[in-house]
Amino acid sequence: MELSEKELNLINSKRGLEGLLLEDKIDVKKTIKYVKYEKRMEKLQEELLKLQKWVVAEGKKVVIIFEGRDAAGKGGAIRRITEHLNPREYKVVALPKPDEIEIGQWYFQRYVNHLPQKGEIVFFDRSWYNRAIVEPVNGFCTQEQYEIFMSQVNEFEKMMLDSGIYLLKMYFSISKKEQEKRFKEIINDPLKKWKYSAVDSKALELWDAYTFYKEKMFERTAKSVKWKIIKANRKTDARITALEYILQKIPYVVKDEEAVKHHNVNKED
Repeated sequence: MELSEKELNLINSKRGLEGLLLEDKIDVKKTIKYVKYEKRMEKLQEELLKLQKWVVAEGKKVVIIFEGRDAAGKGGAIRRITEHLNPREYKVVALPKPDEIEIGQWYFQRYVNHLPQKGEIVFFDRSWYNRAIVEPVNGFCTQEQYEIFMSQVNEFEKMMLDSGIYLLKMYFSISKKEQEKRFKEIINDPLKKWKYSAVDSKALELWDAYTFYKEKMFERTAKSVKWKIIKANRKTDARITALEYILQKIPYVVKDEEAVKHHNVNKED
């Protein structure tokens, strides 16, 4: 295999050598992609630190929603995106199923309690949009509750925007084949199989129902804030695209406009 001088430099870098050692079998092309991905991620994480500094200094409030099918990579994306942020100035919200008290409350109330203070970024690993897809598909809410939610969510988000909150909504989209593959990997990994839930076990069987409600969600809940659909079959691409989108949409200063443009880390030089 003939490598360009640039590719040789990537392989001979600290990250390149690390990438080679991580593989059971040496795969130079895969290692080059790994190095490009890590370099791109590092540059975007530097920009995100600038964004966070601006949020804190200016007292801004930011909400970023990660939605998608089970095993779409939402949690992993959030971990990579936030790994170098100041932990005192952001939080990740991944709520369990509601308790008896929360069931009796206005549906949005438990989420309102986690909205950001001034100078804070909140990442929702699933959000109030559980009621748009997961709950109706699995019978966790009535059709009436679903319709009430759909009639209120756009106004709820408009109130957030009117209060000065920056709100971004991302949906991680994977194929049925990829979801099945990831479920098998999770089940067979002793460190990850705790992630596989009763809801996950029915996800493939209910694929078409999820698709139906997903399309309804896109159609009916983009009035105040549009959805960004992220192709997530390749986790590295999804993470880069999500981080680029965040940096492009939030008007922090001083922004490196060239750095936040979309870069295809898998393209050939």
